[in-house]
Amino acid sequence: MKFQPDVQAGTNVITRHDADALWVGNQRHAHSLLVPWQGAVLPWAPARTDDLTAAHFAAILDLQPELVIFGSGPRLKFVSPALLRALIERRIGVETMDTPAACRTYNVLVSEGRSAVAALLMAPPA
Repeated sequence: MKFQPDVQAGTNVITRHDADALWVGNQRHAHSLLVPWQGAVLPWAPARTDDLTAAHFAAILDLQPELVIFGSGPRLKFVSPALLRALIERRIGVETMDTPAACRTYNVLVSEGRSAVAALLMAPPA
């Protein structure tokens, strides 16, 4: 599926998503990512929800978002609130959805000028 939202210049846009890759702008990524509204797109170590630790979410604090969109992979899977504690304690909103929905939601938020970060899980091919 290809996405083509209207966005502000200088923001990161997820332009495409399929089963084995994500495109931010025209750059293909085949691994989990942190996609801030502006700045460098960063690789994210966890590939599956079972790999997640509190430290993975605490690392997002450096990006100073107002909202985090967590894409849990091809299916919606919630994580323990204990893993999100660092974000919750700083009153940073966190929404969980499957990765395709997270990509679409992130793009809408960025097009509205919100300082959102997409934390997207992409499991390696089996």
